[in-house]
Amino acid sequence: MEKLIIATRASNLALWQAYHIKERIESSFPEVTVELNEITSKGDKILDKPLALIGGKGHFTKELEDEMLAGNAHLAVHSLKDVPTYIPEGLELCAITKRQEQSDVLLSHTYKSLDELPEGATVGTTSLRRRMQLLEKRPDLKVKELRGNVNTRLRKLKEGQYDAIILAYIGLYRLDLLKDIPFVEKLDFFIPPMGQAALGIEIVSSDDRVRQIAMSLNDENSFICTKLERDFVSKIGAGCSAPVAVNAVISGNDITVKAMLGFPNGTNIMHKELTSTVQDCTFLGEQLAEVMIKEGALEILSKAEEIAFKDEMPERL
Repeated sequence: MEKLIIATRASNLALWQAYHIKERIESSFPEVTVELNEITSKGDKILDKPLALIGGKGHFTKELEDEMLAGNAHLAVHSLKDVPTYIPEGLELCAITKRQEQSDVLLSHTYKSLDELPEGATVGTTSLRRRMQLLEKRPDLKVKELRGNVNTRLRKLKEGQYDAIILAYIGLYRLDLLKDIPFVEKLDFFIPPMGQAALGIEIVSSDDRVRQIAMSLNDENSFICTKLERDFVSKIGAGCSAPVAVNAVISGNDITVKAMLGFPNGTNIMHKELTSTVQDCTFLGEQLAEVMIKEGALEILSKAEEIAFKDEMPERL
């Protein structure tokens, strides 16, 4: 009997994802027994600062990667949106699971929709991307920082600390939490972050057996789309927490990548998209980034960070 160890964060959602992958592996490879190595990441421990100020979402992955490099785990299961575009030497992101519903959702105990929120209402979100898109549409709203795991965020909403909060639909769906919220509105006009609603399987590069097992989880279309999104973010030099949205969608034989970036206060917004055939899409994400860079994207992102953190400097990994 082979043993395979999965490194995972210890949050409820991360554990759901890890157990989901464990079940799929054990079903496809009956000779393999899967164990979990649960780790509380720095991103889960520091809850009194905006996420981007403690190094961005890389804090959700670094400890898992350290465990693999130390020989204490064979693979890691990540929410792909949390995985920086830089992967440490000796590791590789080798498989992407089939992508599910990518929507952001507005949740409230009082108001049915974004349009019904009164002027000056308080909306909770951690994400500069969500803040940017929300304030572009409703500049009158007050956006308040929202940290903690999903259950903590929902508790804060129920306690009345916020009029509404914005979360990813897929996490609420996976944890069966939508039924407890009176009003749920999908924000279809929001562009998601790179990798939204897909799981990334990261492995030790030298382990061919683990690569074979991990590749059984890969969805080709999701792999193609998320690679273009990650190429875009890497080329434009945006961290996981920057006010950047990018999404690739395959329709028939065509693939379209659309992106937006701007100031977190909803101003200076830049929207662009490019389309090609799936066969010719290898560099589409990079090409879209180059178009936006030529039109001033880097200057916008530099100023966006100043605006977001004018009173504090980010700590780096």
